[in-house]
Amino acid sequence: MNIIPINVECYPQNLKEIYDPPVSLYIKGNKDILNNNSIAIIGCRDASEYGIKAAKYFSYNLSKEGINIVSGLAKGIDSYAHIGNICAQDELNLESKDKEIGKTIAVIGSGLDIIYPKENKYLYDEIINKGGAIISEYPIGTKPNKMNFPARNRIVSGISGGVLVIEAKEKSGTLITVDFALEQGRDVYVVPGNINSINSVGTNELIKQGAKLVTNYKEINKNIL
Repeated sequence: MNIIPINVECYPQNLKEIYDPPVSLYIKGNKDILNNNSIAIIGCRDASEYGIKAAKYFSYNLSKEGINIVSGLAKGIDSYAHIGNICAQDELNLESKDKEIGKTIAVIGSGLDIIYPKENKYLYDEIINKGGAIISEYPIGTKPNKMNFPARNRIVSGISGGVLVIEAKEKSGTLITVDFALEQGRDVYVVPGNINSINSVGTNELIKQGAKLVTNYKEINKNIL
C-alpha cells in the first residue's frame, strides 16, 4: 500500500481540480495509471442481464481503445465494468503484448484492508494482478459505513474524464455520482433502458434532461477522457 499526497506528481490531476479533493489517496496497485485517460462506468447494484451485457461491452471495447475504466467495486454494474476490462486484457495477452490497453481503477468506501462486498475479494485481487489499482481516501481499518459512499462517488467521477451510466433506478446512488460529474464539468453518457424496467427510470430521465444517449462505444468522445 502507498499513500499519495495531493502535492505529488502522480496524484490524479483531474481529481486535484475538483471541489474538495481528498488530501491524500491510499492505493494498492499501479499508481502510474492514475493520470491516464479514464471513464467511469456506473449503475445499478441489482443489474439486469441487459445491464450486465452493456457494462461488459462498453468496458471491454473502451479498454481496448487504451482507456482506463473507473468504478466502485460494488455489486452489479460496477463489478461487470471491472470484469469487462479484465476480459479485454486477458484476450489481448493472447493476441499481442505490444498494444496498449486501459486498466481498471476501483474506488472504494472503506480502508484498503476491508473488501466490500466480501464476495468481490477475487475481483479485488484480479484488478491489482492485471496492473490496475484500488484507491480510497479512507485510512486502514475504516469500515464501509453508509455515509462514506456518497463522498466516494465524487472521486469516481472526479478522477475520470467522463461518466457512463448503465441502469439506475428512480432513487439511486448512481444519480449522486451524476450530480458530482455535472458539478465537475464531466460529460455524462447514458445507455437507454427498457421503459418497463425499474432499472431504467433513472437512466431514461437523465436522457430527457440532456445527457448524451449512447448505444455504441464509438459514440463516446475519447478526446475528452
